[in-house]
Amino acid sequence: MGAIRTVNYKNTHLTKAIIHLDHLTHNMEVLQKKAGKRPLFPAIKANAYGHDAEIIAKHLLSLGYTTLCTAHLSEAAELVEKGINATFIILSPTLAENSDYLLDYDFQPIVCSQMQLQALAQAAKRREKQITIHIKVDTGMGRMGVRPDQILTFLDECKSQPEIIIGGICSHFPRADENDLSFSKTQINTFTALKKETQAYNIPLYHIANSAALFALEEAHLDAIRPGISMYGLKPSVSMAAPELNELKPVMSLVSRITLLKEVVQDTGISYGHLHCTDKPSLIATIPVGYGDGLSRTLSNRIDVLIGNERCRQIGNICMDQCMIDVTHLRGEVSIGDEVVIIGTQGSETITADDLAKKQHTVNYEIVTAISSRVPRIVAQ
Repeated sequence: MGAIRTVNYKNTHLTKAIIHLDHLTHNMEVLQKKAGKRPLFPAIKANAYGHDAEIIAKHLLSLGYTTLCTAHLSEAAELVEKGINATFIILSPTLAENSDYLLDYDFQPIVCSQMQLQALAQAAKRREKQITIHIKVDTGMGRMGVRPDQILTFLDECKSQPEIIIGGICSHFPRADENDLSFSKTQINTFTALKKETQAYNIPLYHIANSAALFALEEAHLDAIRPGISMYGLKPSVSMAAPELNELKPVMSLVSRITLLKEVVQDTGISYGHLHCTDKPSLIATIPVGYGDGLSRTLSNRIDVLIGNERCRQIGNICMDQCMIDVTHLRGEVSIGDEVVIIGTQGSETITADDLAKKQHTVNYEIVTAISSRVPRIVAQ
């Protein structure tokens, strides 16, 4: 057998997520201007919302953002092993069996149960270490957190453990991206009252604001802000009207290339189940992207892509690894190897993650986080 060529295998995968770090820089400037002098703790969970956590974390560090948020300690540990030197806040609760891992990496977990608090204190005592935690209070998310009326008891328990350092008290908004902000304002009132109630404990940070609250609820900014979706140039919801949101630039484009062009006759069934049948002789392009790459099968026969600066309809059921595009109107102008834009801009046309989300009856968060690991993330040059 001949020698295997030395090649970057990522270059062979024809579908790519292009990461625009200049857009990330711009977006962080927009967010920081809105936050003023308050620190931002960027959320890079779920592989930085699908954008590649290593790429995003390195760039955020270069911009001076040194406290990052992940959902799980495994996400943060992977980044540390890749050389990311940051303070990590772990947003999701974990089990007692993982206490030593949190101590190994000096991560700052969010804690909201006696079980986790005791496990951390015992592990830290055994290892003669201290651990910084952030206490989560449930002001209305209904997911995790100490009840507000139990916060003083919980703080007293924390203070009785010399191994426990309280780095902050936090909460989260479930409805700050809606037009009706009355529930969110009730949460703010609860949280600010709690802040006054706990003044004697000398808590260094109170943080509740997410991307939506950063733009819509200035009274929620407090001591620090945890932006997520807006960093990546996407709105928390399409209904939000804050003018600064229109300044954001999408950090990701999703592109592919045509691998096959095929002339078919009228009444040709396309793809599994023949969801689409041609109504005239047609030119069909195949592109190597499917639900295995994160393009949901529920989008079949419902979306456009961009080829040659024109909108072209995807037809038939989206397969695991490929899908088909009707390019009949581009006959004589389109070639194998041409660029196909699934998310992004080509010429004067743009397709956004929100466009796909609307077709899929979901949110832009799901569109970008669903892009699978086999799609290489390539930094735009």
